[in-house]
Formats: sequence, structure tokens, C-alpha cells
Amino acid sequence: MQIPIEDFYEDVLAKTAKGLGFSASSLAERAGLDRDAVREALRGNFVEEEARKLAPVLSLDSDALVLLGQSIWRPQVVELDGLALFNSAFADMTVNAFVVWDPSTREAAIFDSGADASELITFVQNESLKVKGVWVTHTHRDHIEDIPAIVRAFDCPVYVGEKELANFGTSFPAGKQFSIGSLSIESRLTWGHARGGITYVVSGLEKPIAVVGDALFAQSMGGGMVSFKDALETSGQEIMTLPDETVICTGHGPMSSVGEEKKVNPFFAGKF
Repeated sequence: MQIPIEDFYEDVLAKTAKGLGFSASSLAERAGLDRDAVREALRGNFVEEEARKLAPVLSLDSDALVLLGQSIWRPQVVELDGLALFNSAFADMTVNAFVVWDPSTREAAIFDSGADASELITFVQNESLKVKGVWVTHTHRDHIEDIPAIVRAFDCPVYVGEKELANFGTSFPAGKQFSIGSLSIESRLTWGHARGGITYVVSGLEKPIAVVGDALFAQSMGGGMVSFKDALETSGQEIMTLPDETVICTGHGPMSSVGEEKKVNPFFAGKF
């Protein structure tokens, strides 16, 4: 069963309005809408005419925002030899972790842990994979909660982007390259949601992979907990410019692809 979409219409409206500094009243004034209508939209009441008025004020793509509001789109299911997704519950949400491996050498990289890595650990053991490390997208608790269990199971190093200022693991600068068997891992700084968020671009499988953490979701993005402007800019520059066939491994929600997000993501459609 495919993981549900992480963000709804109201989530995209709310995080964008907050990031751009709009109140419901100021957003209503700019969009030429009744203030109560905007408040209802922020609660999830979707009206296409209103969405098309709100989108340009929020610098969102109108057609993509309407598609999100209609709740009818889902990304294509990803089946790729050398990639496995693990989804675990954390508070009132679920969070993803990934294993990527070279099918020839069985050397593997783990990306984040999620809240509970037990299923991931069992998978790695059953598949006789050789874990070379855990690579952290960012240090928000839901993504690193069970890293100690992975380290205990595989006695492997943990790598964290240096701008996250973590008190664990081995820090590295964005841009550093790693290798796992015949696979190459490029690290890209995609910050704004987190202080030092990293996207890992993995090459060498049938399709390239981008493990993005919360920099991007299917039809949405993680939002600017540190800087909305930089979250938007770095995700666009470092993720949306990748080849269309690139699989996007998101921190929450289903996997997607760069080509799909160029068409359906309100933040990026029509801009790349």
C-alpha cells in the first residue's frame, strides 16, 4: 500500500502564508477574497476559484494548487532494485528511512532511521547487506530517533552535515562525495527547513536517487522552520534541476520523481 500524501491543500497554504509573512486578513486583501473565505481555505475548505486567486499572491502554481486541492493525484509507484523504503510512526505522523545498496557487492547505505528502525534492521540482515554507514538528512528527532539501534546492529559510522552542528557522528561539508560499492553519493546543501539539511544524490542504479529528507515532499515541501526563502531556493536549485527520472526519496509521504514534481508541486511547477 502506498504511503498517503504528507501535505494537504491547507498545509501548503498555511506554510506558504507563514513563510511569506501573510496573515489571513492581509492574504485576503491581496487576493481580493473575503477574510472568512481565506480562513476557511486555511482550514481545508477547497474552492477552485479561491485557489486560483490565492496562488499568484503566494507565488504558487495555480494548476498545481488546484490539483492538490482536488486530492486526486498520486505519484507513480517506485520499484527499483537497490532501494527500499521503511515507514514508521512518530507521534501523529509517519516518517521514512531508506536503504540503498549496490546489487553486485551488497554494500549498503542507510539514510536516516525513522522512529523505529527494527524493520529496516531485519531487512538488512535478511538480505545479507554490508552496511557502510548511516547518512543523516537533518537532525530533527523523528529522522534520527533510532540511529543508536542501527549502530548497535551494524557497528557502522554515522555521517551528518557540518552545518547541523550535531553532537554525534562524523561531520562533513556539503559537496563531499562518498561511494558504496559502485554507487556514488553526492551531498548537496538543501537548508531552510533545517539549519544544515543535506540531500544525497545517489548514482549507479537503474535510475538516480535523491534522498531529500524534508526539503521536498510529493506535491509540497517541508517548509521554512529556519528560513522559508532558503528552503524554497535550495530545494529548487539542488533538487528540481536533477534529471526528470530521478527518484525523490522524501522524509514523509510517498516517493516521487523530479519529472512529476515539475508538473504537480505548487512550489515548483512552471519554474523548472
